[in-house]
Amino acid sequence: QLQLVESGGGLVQPGGSLRLSCAASGFTLDSYVIGWFRQAPGKEREAVSCISSSGGITRYADSIKGRFTISRDNAKNTIYLQMNSLKPEDTAYYYCAAGRVGYDIRWYFRREAYDYWGQGTQVTVSS
Repeated sequence: QLQLVESGGGLVQPGGSLRLSCAASGFTLDSYVIGWFRQAPGKEREAVSCISSSGGITRYADSIKGRFTISRDNAKNTIYLQMNSLKPEDTAYYYCAAGRVGYDIRWYFRREAYDYWGQGTQVTVSS
């Protein structure tokens, strides 16, 4: 069974850090572009970041640029999202997703680029 599982979410104070992980089972991630999305209450799901299958190309939303870093360890079949300098507006449910390669990296900021989604992990930034 193909599955993505996110972990690492939690409650953190403003200015703090978290590292989210996205682990795959049932398939290997090295043939997929991986994206991180988030959804806050009452808002649409939005793209946060994505990374190419090799890890050589990344893209970030303007709202998190310079604070978040996406990376991948294909040997561990895991993708990471390091989140630093967290703000209350980063509070959301965070999802990872896997999409087949073959398109410009900009395509992967669209939800329809992805074939598999995890269940998500909650990130709450609050004092």
